[in-house]
Amino acid sequence: MAYTFKPGMMYRMPTHFGPSLGPRQGPEGRKFECEDNPKTTSISVSFESNPDQLSQMLPEGFELDDPIVTVTASYMKEIEWLAGRGYNTLGLTFPATFKGKEDTAHGPFLTVLWENLTDPIITGREDIGFSKIYCELPEPRFCQGGGYASASWLGFNFMDLGVENLKEKVDDGPPASGKLVDGMLHYKYMPKTQDWGTEDVCYAVMTPATGGHRKVVEQFAGDGYIEWHRARWEDLPTQYNIINTFADLEIRKYVSGSVVRTIGAKDLSDQTILR
Repeated sequence: MAYTFKPGMMYRMPTHFGPSLGPRQGPEGRKFECEDNPKTTSISVSFESNPDQLSQMLPEGFELDDPIVTVTASYMKEIEWLAGRGYNTLGLTFPATFKGKEDTAHGPFLTVLWENLTDPIITGREDIGFSKIYCELPEPRFCQGGGYASASWLGFNFMDLGVENLKEKVDDGPPASGKLVDGMLHYKYMPKTQDWGTEDVCYAVMTPATGGHRKVVEQFAGDGYIEWHRARWEDLPTQYNIINTFADLEIRKYVSGSVVRTIGAKDLSDQTILR
């Protein structure tokens, strides 16, 4: 007899083995509070860029707030939903506003989030609509008052960033755009099988800024820099267009650099569709 889906349980492919496991659903439907995990170290660099270049990356319904680009490499440890393991991420955001028929929301727009583990990529793309793809993200280096990160794909190094002259920082200050941040903005898209070139799913989503157990343990400010290394199709067959878009971004001036260590998070089950 064929199986049926259990009401109220989360599924993703393959569905044939029962409800799926991940950050929002553990064994027997268990939830993860994320109170004392993950333990995260993030290195961020922000710079002022060209508004026209940034606007070209925004889907319909979005508009640019401020041409301040932030690139963040994060390294997470002791994640409960991974039974104590960890993974790393690299993302690029800039402040934007979504204006829909019903909702208006301000916040950083996530253009892409690289991760070095399949499990969070799949759960983050299918479940909640993060623009996640894979790359290699080795552990960061800290030396003589600086923090350094790099990213590569099958041996091709496509990014290096660093923050030097680090000094302890008291607070983060207001958002770069000067507007209240409602949450992180995303654009969820899934293609429709057989009807190539059309969408099965296509809408804006938001990770609300409120909720969770994230606590800042320590933070440092310094002088940041970033280098994107242009790629050929032969170097990065499925990502070279992304890398080269970022490599072409004008850097008018660096705004800030930081290293932040935190404990705690949330399971992102509060992800919201924007209409």
